Amino acid sequence: MIDITVGPNLFTIQNGINLALAWHGIFSLVGVVTAVYLVARWGPMKGISSDDMYSIAVWCVLGGFIGARLVHVIDHWDFYSDNPARIIAIWSGGIGVWGGILGGFFGGITCVAVQKVPKHYWGILMDITAPALLLAQTIGRLGDIANGEHCAKAASHFLSFSWSHPQSLAQNCASGFGTGTEPVIFYEILGNIIIIAILWALKDRLKPAGMLWCVYLALYSIARFGITFAREDRIWALGMQEAHYIALVCLAVTIPILVYKARFVSPAPITANVEIVSILNRSDKSRAKRRRK
Repeated sequence: MIDITVGPNLFTIQNGINLALAWHGIFSLVGVVTAVYLVARWGPMKGISSDDMYSIAVWCVLGGFIGARLVHVIDHWDFYSDNPARIIAIWSGGIGVWGGILGGFFGGITCVAVQKVPKHYWGILMDITAPALLLAQTIGRLGDIANGEHCAKAASHFLSFSWSHPQSLAQNCASGFGTGTEPVIFYEILGNIIIIAILWALKDRLKPAGMLWCVYLALYSIARFGITFAREDRIWALGMQEAHYIALVCLAVTIPILVYKARFVSPAPITANVEIVSILNRSDKSRAKRRRK
């Protein structure tokens, strides 16, 4: 059993301010910043400027936060219906990863539609985003471990997690606080890493553009569907939780698209990075100046 003794907050200030800096917020921020940085670096390699990528990223992040909170609130409506003022209290914790993924997707689509980005770029943008977003999810999950979030079924094997910090959110679970529980967060991190490796191997090998995003959604849906059986969130119907049904909807959309549209191609020849070309040009100019001197 792995005992997690760290608390959910890096530090707290309670002198009339009652301010806390949570590990969950820190890791979520690091994940988002990492994803935005990566897509801004990869965009120019596909003919999309970094400025355009940053602009779209703002919409994606905003849509992601709204969607993540919305999915969490819907799943815990019994609580929020009696405490409506807490719906916007996102700083107190409570987001749904599925909402972040889908909210960010629709935020990005809204942005490119409003800015009238040519439609042939849409799939390229989605493919660039897929591995970066999955990496952001993985980093953000580290905050869930510190928080003691996501109640799971009792377990006693060598990978099972238990939380012992008095402020851990695991106190709200039937098991996990002082007792072993299935390490569902670890399972998801491991699954994400495997999917990232698959996406990277398929990069530039799937056509048309947008198929890599579909692979990402399909694989994550399969992984999340299985892992969710070890979690103890609210049952919606037929013994399944909210995340189960979202995963099934995503599979119902992505699998037919992949079957009818996706095709493997030979990887395109490696082209020089824009930055490398710029460096080489500057170097050539410097040598030319030295010759003239």
